[in-house]
Amino acid sequence: MGRLVDASRALLRGLDVLLVALVLVAVVQASPGARWLAAAVGAALVGVHVWGRRHVRVHEAAVDGPRGHGRAVLAWMAADLALWAVLLVASPAALWLAFPLVLLQMHVLGPRRGIPLAALTTAGAVAAGLARRSPDDPLLGYVLGPAVGAVVAIGVVLGLEALVRESQARQRALDELTAAREHLAAAERDRAVAAERERLAREVHDTLAQGFTAVELLLRSARQAVGSDDARAADLVDTARQTALDNLAEARRFVRALSPVDLADSSLPDALGRVAARTDDQGLRVAIRVEGAARPLAVPVETTLLRVAQSALANVHQHARARRADVTLTYLEDTVLLDVVDDGDGFDLGAPPAGGGFGLPAMRSRVHELGGTLAVETAPGEGTAVAVSLPAAARDADEQGEP
Repeated sequence: MGRLVDASRALLRGLDVLLVALVLVAVVQASPGARWLAAAVGAALVGVHVWGRRHVRVHEAAVDGPRGHGRAVLAWMAADLALWAVLLVASPAALWLAFPLVLLQMHVLGPRRGIPLAALTTAGAVAAGLARRSPDDPLLGYVLGPAVGAVVAIGVVLGLEALVRESQARQRALDELTAAREHLAAAERDRAVAAERERLAREVHDTLAQGFTAVELLLRSARQAVGSDDARAADLVDTARQTALDNLAEARRFVRALSPVDLADSSLPDALGRVAARTDDQGLRVAIRVEGAARPLAVPVETTLLRVAQSALANVHQHARARRADVTLTYLEDTVLLDVVDDGDGFDLGAPPAGGGFGLPAMRSRVHELGGTLAVETAPGEGTAVAVSLPAAARDADEQGEP
């Protein structure tokens, strides 16, 4: 950042060529008696210029920073002026060197220090010209020539450096924009990863975790029945095996982000009936009631209602010690309602849930994603009611433009 651009480097190379060429012109134009002096001074001037370009490295100077500091810079500029003054004495053509010297001074010293030195160089050129002017020559040309050349040189350098600064400012803005876009992209990736993790956590909680719990309970009951009621034990083992197969199918489907198995080829009320039947097998009586005209809903809506029902019934079975749970699905014109009410122990909503309590947060997250609401009414000893309200016209995630 802040380096001279390629155009500035090309100008410096052109300046080197111009200075050497004008030194040769000055040597050739010198009088025969002063030609050897002009050649020696011109060679020294070129040597000093080469030394300065190698040690000061003008092309690496910052355009928008301070310049003209250091002994090497001061020695270079002083040596250039001194040798040029001697060359002016030996050859009148050395007057033309004022233009490249002003360009060099502006580049090396910058506007703050370069303009005063350029004015001094211009004054020296005017003085040298006037000293050799014949009485018949017009005075104005000897003054305007060096002055106009100096003004042009200063204007070229200032204009070029202004363009360089503007280019650098645009590059900084572009870099900041690129960094901001990369930051936003990283944040979006993190958000998508977090959303997918939350989705998988909800699916695992509502399917696999509940299924493993059911399998464990069924196998425990089967073990107790072995020897005393082998037929019942065999039925319990078959039910556990079917539950495991159902959960395996659910796992495969939610990894592919598909709808639940219970909804694959049936309506939402039928899927709720199958969930109720499996819960009945685990010792909790579940009654399903449908109010209003049942109709197909968007896949996310049906999936959310089914998962909420599964999770709520699992909570009732595991924590509430309830004998009965009623699930009511109500179809309204623009809204669909789901109520799960049990006669269990209830709990204190203000107390921290036992075991981390992922069930209710997961249900709320599902419902809120579709613009719905979830309310819980409970108290110790009075059972629990979970009420869900969802817009019936909620769209699929793909239609909403979500990742």
